[in-house]
Amino acid sequence: MTEEERRFKWPIRGQLLFAVVFVVAAVLLLSQLGNETKWAKGTKFFAQPRFWPAVAVIGMVLFGGLHLWKLPRKRFVKPDFVEWRIWFFAIEWVLWFLVYVTVVPVLGYLPTTLIFVPLMVWRIGYRSRRMLWISAGFAMAVVVLFKTFLQVRIPGGAIYEYLPGALRSFLILNF
Repeated sequence: MTEEERRFKWPIRGQLLFAVVFVVAAVLLLSQLGNETKWAKGTKFFAQPRFWPAVAVIGMVLFGGLHLWKLPRKRFVKPDFVEWRIWFFAIEWVLWFLVYVTVVPVLGYLPTTLIFVPLMVWRIGYRSRRMLWISAGFAMAVVVLFKTFLQVRIPGGAIYEYLPGALRSFLILNF
């Protein structure tokens, strides 16, 4: 441990990884700024659609780079990888959600929810039959609440197109 590492009061683990990921993401955003924003003719400088996003992204690159430069440790050690593993477990839930959102238009809201809620309960560690049935009941209650009482309009699944006319209409409207 260097003298600078000893003087640094806060946890060091994961900071290098965070700084590298942050700078890479900021540079990626900066590279896309020209494609995603534009200058509008006849608009004042500070009201330009590109101005404030550019200020924010350039600030991200600048301050992220300064953070990376001033870190007390510039090499990865075992606690960094342990921290990365913890972060990855959080990202796993984002991936589950993205899969859920992708599958809903294909299978429909009811079947997808009835599949994913017990899967999530299983993933969390509740593996008894009782908990799986409770989760399926909860999933059904959520669908009924959203579609019937709250009247949230969620498009029907593509799989509904293969059902007979009356059943297809009922499922698209209610589930």
